[in-house]
Parts: sequence; structure tokens; C-alpha cells
Amino acid sequence: MNPLSIKLPPELHATLLDEARRRNVTRSALVRGILTDALDRGCRPLPPSCAELAADLVGSFRSGRHDLATDKRLLDEAMLTDAAPDRHR
Repeated sequence: MNPLSIKLPPELHATLLDEARRRNVTRSALVRGILTDALDRGCRPLPPSCAELAADLVGSFRSGRHDLATDKRLLDEAMLTDAAPDRHR
């Protein structure tokens, strides 16, 4: 095996020592295991995000209105409707 030297902050070093004692392994064995697990996880693809899962649905529904994003009157009406007291029951 190839040696590797790293510098750790005192708190992390203490945590490493405690964990190695708890598991009854050497610090080197503990660090090797942690690095192996972290690198293995990094190589696996992440599960798709909500946006990726819904990507084919984005833009697939139409309201029939072409000016929703630019008509300030429609925005004001929508805000008043959503803020109505009986709306939140």
C-alpha cells in the first residue's frame, strides 16, 4: 500500500480516534473504509430530481391565455383571488 499523509483539525482527529477505538480498528483501516464508501457512492448516479421526473410534463398544459406573464391586470386578479379569506379553508 502507498502511504498518505494528511493534516486534520484537532476536533476531526479526536473524532477519528474515538471512532477507531469504538470499532476496534486502526485509524488507517477506518480512513480506508470511509474513503472507499465515499468514492463508491460518488460513482453511482444520483436518483433523478423532481424536476427531471416531471420534465416531460412541463409546458404540456395550456391555459388558453397567451398574456398571462405580461398582463399586470391578470396578475393582480390572481393575487386577490388567492388572498381571499375563504380560499384558505
